[in-house]
Amino acid sequence: MYQRLDEALRELRDRLGGLPSPAEAEDIWSDIWHQEAHNSTAIEGNTLVLQEVEKLLEEGRAVGAKPLRDYMEVRGYGDAAKWVYGQALEPGDWQNGDLITLQEVRQIHHTAMSLVWAVDPHPHATPAEGPGNFRQHETANFPGGMKPPSWPEVDSQMRDWVKTVDGLEDESDEALPERLARIHNRFEQIHPFLDGNGRTGRLVLNLVLCRIGYPPAIIYKRDRDKYLQAMRRADNDEFGPLGELIARSVTTNLYRFVMPAVAGPVKLVPLPALATRDVTENALRVAAARGRLRAVKGDDGMWRSSKKWVNDYLKSRHRRS
Repeated sequence: MYQRLDEALRELRDRLGGLPSPAEAEDIWSDIWHQEAHNSTAIEGNTLVLQEVEKLLEEGRAVGAKPLRDYMEVRGYGDAAKWVYGQALEPGDWQNGDLITLQEVRQIHHTAMSLVWAVDPHPHATPAEGPGNFRQHETANFPGGMKPPSWPEVDSQMRDWVKTVDGLEDESDEALPERLARIHNRFEQIHPFLDGNGRTGRLVLNLVLCRIGYPPAIIYKRDRDKYLQAMRRADNDEFGPLGELIARSVTTNLYRFVMPAVAGPVKLVPLPALATRDVTENALRVAAARGRLRAVKGDDGMWRSSKKWVNDYLKSRHRRS
């Protein structure tokens, strides 16, 4: 999985010019934005379906008859995700060149949680524990027995965590996805806020990803059990399963969202970036091998085609049928 991610990143950087500019990103990442806001909140129990999330984020319309807190939770998360994408490409005034700052972590939590907190605040929160502020309560052990630090230790442990993140790109024998898994898991272990740690942790992970030249990751609702199990294994210093989950998500987003948009209609990209609901990656590969889809096989053994060539193939396929 890690090799496939490396190949996709080389393709994006060497052949397609890297991640999109801020102007391009607003359009390219709109689908990622919807998917992330839907799935990250659904992992925590939010009941909105994807179509309701899209209406809420794009049009400000609350369709359906769901609890008010669910709409506010998604709207806050969507605002925070958009802020993350923007900061990753055009950092704010307090960004000092490091991968992340403590102030940014607080800002992400504040943006994600303020709307839902206004209608459904945490029942045990003191005035000093609102959105953007670290907890001043002890918190229960996690399933599996992992115990978060006592609340007076949160600030110092978060400062240490920021230093660890800022050293992410230092030379290491550990695979990058596993280093990302390590910092994501450590954030959740510290559990710095009274509520919203899972959502904030995934947003923070995406800020780091974007700043090192990767697209955001989406942990899908269908993978919730796998994600939680991987987090529990990471609690015991087994970072492989969580690293693989992160790597798979980033690779999927590269092929599904970023490459097709950056490439345009005529630039050659790997076949996974051209797969759609109408035609699978495997169908494209078979068509290319049989000469039915115009494609080029590179020295790396990878087939590449373009949107235009795929559209031509689909039209010819429909004519044959």
